[in-house]
Amino acid sequence: MGKFKSKLYRFMYGRYGYDTLGKVLLWTYISLMLCYTLLSFFVNEPFFDLCYYLLSFSLVIYIFFRIMSRNVAKRRAENQKFCNFFKLRKNKFKDRKTHVYRKCPSCKAVLRLPKSKGKHSVCCPKCRNKFIVRG
Repeated sequence: MGKFKSKLYRFMYGRYGYDTLGKVLLWTYISLMLCYTLLSFFVNEPFFDLCYYLLSFSLVIYIFFRIMSRNVAKRRAENQKFCNFFKLRKNKFKDRKTHVYRKCPSCKAVLRLPKSKGKHSVCCPKCRNKFIVRG
């Protein structure tokens, strides 16, 4: 067992491996399999089977591609974009009572502003552009 383990470690050295996006993709694949299993009892359509097999096969190929990739920088950037996308959504939901999120019209930076009534002048910290926001 130790010999196999050392060979596996040597093979995986320098490869990207498993991350948050990989976990989400794997759970998506598992839920897709469960949905297909439940729907296959009710739907007996060859086109449905073909679509499912193409989708699931491409998802598995993409998961293994990400795990085995040696381009660590690109995979890390993909994972970071994915995490940032959901982090912003989570923060927006968490702060929905006290803060409002607005985009700067010139540099498109997302600003977190305190909720208040009426019109307010806001200065973007990134580009120093001043614009008016309705609370």
